[in-house]
Order: sequence, then structure tokens, then C-alpha cells
Amino acid sequence: MKNKNLTSFVGLLFLILFFVQFFFKLEWQWLKELQQEEMYKRWSGLFLALFITFQWALTFSRVIVKFRKHSMYMAGLHKWAGALSPIFFYMHSMGMGYGYLALLSYIFLANALLGYINLDVIKNNSELLFKGWMILHVAFSLIITILMFFHITMVFYYK
Repeated sequence: MKNKNLTSFVGLLFLILFFVQFFFKLEWQWLKELQQEEMYKRWSGLFLALFITFQWALTFSRVIVKFRKHSMYMAGLHKWAGALSPIFFYMHSMGMGYGYLALLSYIFLANALLGYINLDVIKNNSELLFKGWMILHVAFSLIITILMFFHITMVFYYK
């Protein structure tokens, strides 16, 4: 297996494991109890928010001329962080939530899947496919970021 595809394989594995535990209700009781504690929810939520924010570093490294020399390195970090994202999500919540939280969860996990099925994996050099893939990935990322800020606002407004 090529190193380029290793992140996709690892990410898919963690995503599959997340859905297996979700659909079969395989829960670690100690983590479920921990996720009910207010401080844990806030700290794990902060970690997840920082992770989402960090993922935007790749975009900035590509669009800010001063940082372009780091974009290949950042792409590698971006892919590895994305591969680990189902674990980060799981540590914050074993479930999908309801309402806007369900939407946030589904888009977050769908965007991770989209990231795993990148053009390195599907071996296609089509410019149209690349642009479509990139637009969808960035659009999902924007929606995730907006919903994340909405979620943070709701958490602190109602507490």
C-alpha cells in the first residue's frame, strides 16, 4: 500500500469502526459516563473545535503566498488529522445528536469520507472531478465550521 493511500485506509477503518459501534450500540460505559460530565464535554468540544480550526491551516497555506512553501507538509498533516477525525468525534460524542447536531455530525463524517476518497485514491486526473470534489469538500467544511460556532453559542447561551 502506498504511503499516499495509508491515510485514506486508516481513516476509512476508523470511520467504519465508528459506524459499527453506533449501529450496534457498542459503548464503553466509562466514556459514556465521562461524556455526560459538563467539564469533559467542554474540554473535548474545545479539542474538536481546535481540530476543525487546524484543518483550515491547509487552505491558508495554499492561499497565503508567504506560507505556500509549507503547503505540501500541511497537506500531509491535514490528511493524517482527517484520518483520525472519527476518533476525535467519538471521544466527544458516541452518538449523532438531534436536529442541527445530527446535521453537523452527518456532514462532519461525510466530509471525512469525502477526504478519504480523494483523487490520490481514485487515480483520476480529471480537472472537472477535482474541482467538483474540492468545491464539495470546502463547502462541507464551511458548513461544519458555521454549525460548530452555532453549537458553541448554543452550549454557552443555555448553560
